[in-house]
Amino acid sequence: MSKIIKIILTLFIAFATTNFSFAQKKTTVDKTQQPEPIVVEMIGEGNPIFYLPGFTVAGSIWKETTEKTNLNGKSYYISYAGFNGNKPIEMPWYSSIKKAIIKYIKENNLNKITVVGHSMGGNLAVDLAYELPNKISKIIIVDALPCMREVMMPNVPAESLFYESPYNKQMLEMNETQFKGMASMMASNMTLNKEKFETLTNWILEADRKTWVYGYTDLLKLDLRSTLNKIKCKTLIIGASFPDVNIAKKHYENQYTTLKNKTIVMASNSKHFVMFDQPEWFYKTINDFLIDEKK
Repeated sequence: MSKIIKIILTLFIAFATTNFSFAQKKTTVDKTQQPEPIVVEMIGEGNPIFYLPGFTVAGSIWKETTEKTNLNGKSYYISYAGFNGNKPIEMPWYSSIKKAIIKYIKENNLNKITVVGHSMGGNLAVDLAYELPNKISKIIIVDALPCMREVMMPNVPAESLFYESPYNKQMLEMNETQFKGMASMMASNMTLNKEKFETLTNWILEADRKTWVYGYTDLLKLDLRSTLNKIKCKTLIIGASFPDVNIAKKHYENQYTTLKNKTIVMASNSKHFVMFDQPEWFYKTINDFLIDEKK
């Protein structure tokens, strides 16, 4: 397997789940019989807080964050088509997810929204802040670059990436043993917390394969840098330090250079899932940002 393929695979985003009790809070789920781009679970009351997970990741990954940070508001946990048992949709995938969230916000007349997004969820947070400037009050971006292709595949233009490519064909035709081995390798490269490896691996294996392959092509083509100078809401960017904090921080500073109202902080000794590798620091950092915002 070539070096670039290994790099791409290690940056795939997966899900780890933990069980928490929310028995005292009202929970509802918006889900129809037809395949929809998103599934929304709602808990609590107050101003809306949208929790957007990464690729293959269920919105419920954010429930521990909600519990540990004691954020006041109505939580909206978003899950995506093709993952976590949700039926797949036709391509293009990412743009359909984005449009569905925007439509949901408009149809439900939601305002003063805080958006917390990890990886692909961070890209969506940027898109929402750009598309809905009067509805998004603040965003928290966790380990997400506006153009990951630039870091992973330097000098490769988006126009050269297609769904029907030899690489994608290879991924679609992998047998179960090969795919499981790859998923296990990916999981080990996304967190330092060994207790999460098996869960991360399983969620990759349970994803709809076509969504997993073609959806990631959408992410590689994505470049949100041209929208950043139009975003005015206060933004917290949390980056992972692995494998080198100085190099990682430079990528964040370079790619988010035109985003004005931002704070960039780096999590020490952490891979992609900062909430798994540095949980207490992660919760405090989010709390401090939101407390400062209320002053």
